[in-house]
Amino acid sequence: MAGAWLLGAQARDNREEPPRAVLVAVAQEDRTEEGAPGTDTSLRELERLVDTDGLTAVETVVQSRNRPDPATYVGSGKADELAAAVRRCAAEVVIVDGELTPGQARNLHGRLGVPVVDRAALILDIFAEHARTSEGRMQIELAQIAYQLPRLQRAGRTMSRVGGGRVVGGAGMGVRGPGEMRLEIQRRRLRRRAAGLRERVAELGRRRERTQRRRTRRQVPSVAITGYTNAGKSALLNRLTGADALSQDALFATLDPTVCRTTAQGVTFTLTDTVGFVRNLPHQLIEAFRSTLDEVTRADLALHVVDASAPDALGQITTVHEVLRGIGAAYTCARPVAASPRAAGRPGSRRGPRGRRADVRPTARSRSPGDWRVC
Repeated sequence: MAGAWLLGAQARDNREEPPRAVLVAVAQEDRTEEGAPGTDTSLRELERLVDTDGLTAVETVVQSRNRPDPATYVGSGKADELAAAVRRCAAEVVIVDGELTPGQARNLHGRLGVPVVDRAALILDIFAEHARTSEGRMQIELAQIAYQLPRLQRAGRTMSRVGGGRVVGGAGMGVRGPGEMRLEIQRRRLRRRAAGLRERVAELGRRRERTQRRRTRRQVPSVAITGYTNAGKSALLNRLTGADALSQDALFATLDPTVCRTTAQGVTFTLTDTVGFVRNLPHQLIEAFRSTLDEVTRADLALHVVDASAPDALGQITTVHEVLRGIGAAYTCARPVAASPRAAGRPGSRRGPRGRRADVRPTARSRSPGDWRVC
């Protein structure tokens, strides 16, 4: 169920309308690059993420500051304005276009009276909904635990942290109160669960490495399809191999890698469709999905798919390169490897990144054959 991790499954049951969300951003005066938090590009993408998670964005509040306020992220005055917007729109959640510290989230929740989450939590919720394989679900749960652990303090604050005087059982001064004991129990439970998940994910990673070594011994080249989310990677895989992988106009429609074998010009090789990237991808996800992302680092060729019709195509290229460098992929590309036009309908042409021409023909978004142009 979409949004269940943010709001709880019970809050999403038996609803005729999707939950309403207020979006919040801090536009920093010294960060005006394309895609920075608070810019139009970032907010448009956040709205798409909210829609993908089954929520409805009813209002957007933007605050201009030199840097986010350490206590409330937006500042005390803007927090009061935000509280009024939440009441006026009957919003059930506030989503911040950026990263919140546990203290900021706790303070805003106290002032607004509704859950306050950041972009990372929203992406984690989308991944949890779209994961289909057991490995994908384990990786998502591992990322969620890493996100939750430093934020457990807010739950413990509802009970006493330290006992005093004579308490039940005859304990004296300085003993741990029920809040602290419960908090530690939750932490130990989550850490044990995370340790078990890491071992299982690592075993699946070792199994994937053995499969890769067998392909290498048999001299079967491997190609990893990578790129920004919703750029058309699954559509290209279907087009080249005749596969029937899920392909739709949605962010993170597919998370689990798909491997297909095909032959071109007498050469047999494997094509792997990997998870798409997005700006400010949570580091918890990158760590949890490292074994899956290693498909790119082990591949003989990384095929970077770019939606040439996207208004921020160059920014998307930069994001993909940064993530690939972060996972240790020896991958450098001065220009897109493949252009995937967004438009569907009558054949024509339009300008792609940096003025390069990209054919505009029916693509995966219409589920019809597309015209792919290798740059």
